[in-house]
Amino acid sequence: MRLDYVPNPPTDLAPEDQEVLERVKARRGAMGLIPLDLTLLHAPKIADGWNGLLAAVRTKNSLPDDIREIAISRPALINRAWFEWNAHVPILLKSAGFTEEKMNVVRQLLPMEQGALDDRQWAVLRFADAMTREVAVPQTLFDEVRAAGFTEQQIVELTATVASYNMVTRFLVALDVAEENNKSPQYPIVEN
Repeated sequence: MRLDYVPNPPTDLAPEDQEVLERVKARRGAMGLIPLDLTLLHAPKIADGWNGLLAAVRTKNSLPDDIREIAISRPALINRAWFEWNAHVPILLKSAGFTEEKMNVVRQLLPMEQGALDDRQWAVLRFADAMTREVAVPQTLFDEVRAAGFTEQQIVELTATVASYNMVTRFLVALDVAEENNKSPQYPIVEN
């Protein structure tokens, strides 16, 4: 980590910052504060906004679990944010109907074939890759996502998820939060 983490639990907080801490702790639940929180809490107002955004992205949308987790995992893989990748691969694998065979496609740095992914999963993977690598999404790919049956609300949620996890992963890597930058990912990727 390029900075010191705040103490766990943080001490000597102003009353409004203590309220932020309580909101972060409430979202984390029994897991407690993680290294990302202990970094963000250097800037409590940023931590508060981050906490609200990520709570909505993670738990207050209409995306199926597999779709949401592909949208999270792809920026983590592409940006080499192993802390995030290692945290979300198990969640993706626990998604209903998600198999190791499907995971074999998701873990490829440059997947060329759909493999075991269904059409919706494949469209989302490529959408996340386009947003992460190129920022602009080609119209043909956008049309494919729409044709896969996503509502306008879900397209906004999907786009916000990919965008948010690009923010998360780039923050993690820039500050080497959780000291994962120079380690191998727990769930190996395929660099094809």
